[in-house]
Amino acid sequence: MELELFQVDAFADRVFSGNPAAVVPLKKWLPDATLQAIASENNLAETAFYVKKGEYYELRWFTPETEVDLCGHATLATAHVLFEHKKYSDACIVFETQSGRLFVEREGGLLSMDFPAWEPKPFPVPERVVRGLGAKPREMWATRDYLAVFDSEEQVRALRPDMGLLAELETICVICTAPGRDYDFISRSFAPGVGIPEDPVTGSSHCTLAPYWSRRLGKKTLTAFQASSRGGELFCEAMGDRVKIAGHAVCYLKGAIRLPD
Repeated sequence: MELELFQVDAFADRVFSGNPAAVVPLKKWLPDATLQAIASENNLAETAFYVKKGEYYELRWFTPETEVDLCGHATLATAHVLFEHKKYSDACIVFETQSGRLFVEREGGLLSMDFPAWEPKPFPVPERVVRGLGAKPREMWATRDYLAVFDSEEQVRALRPDMGLLAELETICVICTAPGRDYDFISRSFAPGVGIPEDPVTGSSHCTLAPYWSRRLGKKTLTAFQASSRGGELFCEAMGDRVKIAGHAVCYLKGAIRLPD
């Protein structure tokens, strides 16, 4: 059996930046063990698999170690494949996922994703987070992920976390954020517990970041930068219980996966 494989740099307008994701179109679902084996072999933060079902697409995401319930950059990468390589002609792509229906539209040169908003709740800064990050944030918030808020961009960029300690936390991702010099806010995201020490650009973390910064800054439209070594630019809009997350995407490679019969 041979499967198509695309590798797309999401939240990037040029290759070698943004967050690389693999996208594998399927005619029907393969066993979960096979999907996980492909994602582990790809060894990227996420591999997305999709199957066309009538007017929409079923979409699933796998890290090298596990399936996750939401992934922004791999959704953006999948939409790029459908629009640019599969000649999808409608204005909006509808994905059916573990996190409900997600929508991706072209908006000029951007792809804009309509995702659920995760309103963060405050809680005391855990000592385990301080030890794991090697620095104490000014405040902590939580949704599915932990949100650690710092005073400055320089503090976030200087973080050198202990990934072993962060992997022990009861959360998928630790998001670190601060006001940006050139953007409304910047962030970094660490998810060693699911096999992603530092994610280059994390769409799903902005489901938490956009509501937080919208409330703090008193504005709905926000510019964001994820300050990993690759870096990525995002454009967000807080819309109550939904958030729009937009960015560019470029294809790095197209290939084939050969599976045993």
